[in-house]
Amino acid sequence: MGFSLLSMPAWAADKGSADEAVAMVKKAAAMIKAEGKEKAFAAFADAGNKDFHDRDLYVFVYDLNGVNLAHGNNPKMVGKNLLELKDQEGKPLIRQMVDVAKTKGKGWVDYKWPNPVTKAIEAKSSYVEKVDDMLVGSGIYK
Repeated sequence: MGFSLLSMPAWAADKGSADEAVAMVKKAAAMIKAEGKEKAFAAFADAGNKDFHDRDLYVFVYDLNGVNLAHGNNPKMVGKNLLELKDQEGKPLIRQMVDVAKTKGKGWVDYKWPNPVTKAIEAKSSYVEKVDDMLVGSGIYK
């Protein structure tokens, strides 16, 4: 049973859904496997690439030590070890993402993060999936 856009709140159409975030991560993982990291990371960073940039959805990649390898919204994060990065409430979000990737292989992590569309700090939930020795993620704003 699907929803029509008419039955959704007006703001919902402007935000990515959980299913869309999971689909974007799976598409990103497939590209890494098919075309290699260098080409995939360039695509994730390209704001004009609609496969990996859709409204408030974008892809990020970390190694399992917490080093950012690719970021669809903030290129300044690339190359930095952000394992101890905490959100506004002190939650170590990257550490939690790494733990989910290592222990479960995939899953969701909740935290607070700046929304690239509204520029406000908002509740966010990111889906992460382990791909080789990395985690690939995309998050939704609630």
